[in-house]
Amino acid sequence: MVIYRRNRVAGASYFFTHVLHDRQSLWLCEHVELLRAAYGHVQRRWPFETRAIVVLPDHLHCIWALPPGDDDYAGRWRLIKSQFSALLRRQGVSAGCRGAQRRAVWQHRYWEHTLRDERDMNNHLDYIHLNPLKHGLVERVADWPYSSFRRYVERGDLPLDWGGQVDLADGRYGE
Repeated sequence: MVIYRRNRVAGASYFFTHVLHDRQSLWLCEHVELLRAAYGHVQRRWPFETRAIVVLPDHLHCIWALPPGDDDYAGRWRLIKSQFSALLRRQGVSAGCRGAQRRAVWQHRYWEHTLRDERDMNNHLDYIHLNPLKHGLVERVADWPYSSFRRYVERGDLPLDWGGQVDLADGRYGE
């Protein structure tokens, strides 16, 4: 069995990608209120700052900043994912089930990247906010409802028409 080494730096900022087991699923957007409930519950009990997030039908990307002295992002993600899965099942969604067999709702592995500096942070912020456009879900970044983009617009950090004419082929954003 391969042992994955994760970079754990207390108080650091991290970029994450989490993907549903069934890549054809739309559960994250169809049941975004359940994801918000699980996410919020964990965030209240084990604080972290969400600097940016985008939720797409089958995966999500986000940037977290952990509190000083704390490096347990894995524990937080385990709880968020398990609570979301349980909430789906309680709502009668046959998530992760095929007949009498149970399958995972989420892929077991996920992508994590420790952000190195402000440039790295900005590249990943752009990647997160451009992701719905990249996947062809919207024609303008501002049109995707499950993103922190509007928060950046409201704070005056980005204009509402940001990302409108982006050449996605140049690859100069995020991972």
